Amino acid sequence: MKDAALLAYKSERAASRKLAQRLGISNDEALLRTLTVAAGPLGIDALLAQRRALLDADAARRQARAERQALAAEKRRNPDASNSPWCAWFDGSARPNPGRCTIGGVLLGPGGTRIELSQDAGHGNSGEAEYRALIAVLEAAVTAGADGLTVYGDSKVVIDDVTGPAHAAAPSLAPLRARASELLARCGQTQVRWIPRHRNPEADALSQRAAAA
Repeated sequence: MKDAALLAYKSERAASRKLAQRLGISNDEALLRTLTVAAGPLGIDALLAQRRALLDADAARRQARAERQALAAEKRRNPDASNSPWCAWFDGSARPNPGRCTIGGVLLGPGGTRIELSQDAGHGNSGEAEYRALIAVLEAAVTAGADGLTVYGDSKVVIDDVTGPAHAAAPSLAPLRARASELLARCGQTQVRWIPRHRNPEADALSQRAAAA
């Protein structure tokens, strides 16, 4: 009965307080009496279980609505987002070029899943930094169990390399291409798409944050 006060209606709680004052009993006992009358033949345990189920269903509806609103807001921020269950954005930079590499990425999935990446990525040129950013978000997707993924980046070099035929791939990027291809194969149906830099602000900001650290 510990959650009786939570499950009682406002009018029932008010009536119980008046009953407690009139009979000189505790508020808890008065509420129990009020709810017993309200339950009737159903019984107080069944009444509370019924109300608890209604509260749980209402909470589930609110959660689902919040998740839909969050997804809609994310798609407004990223107009290129597809209908894939999982979406990711990546970006990387090398300062100087070649030099210190930093990467950033965002992974979104069902149920409000959101994973951000912002980290150093060794030494290399800008193409290697972008590839390492792609690999990092793909590794996060595999770890999260992504099945169906669209990945966005603003590096035409990397996207053309990973999506193009093997004979046209850059030899210097071959190990990175192999790793990215392996991870993509583990994410079910996947797409890798180019977007202009101004449509990749979050991944870029996360990469810049790592560079500033």
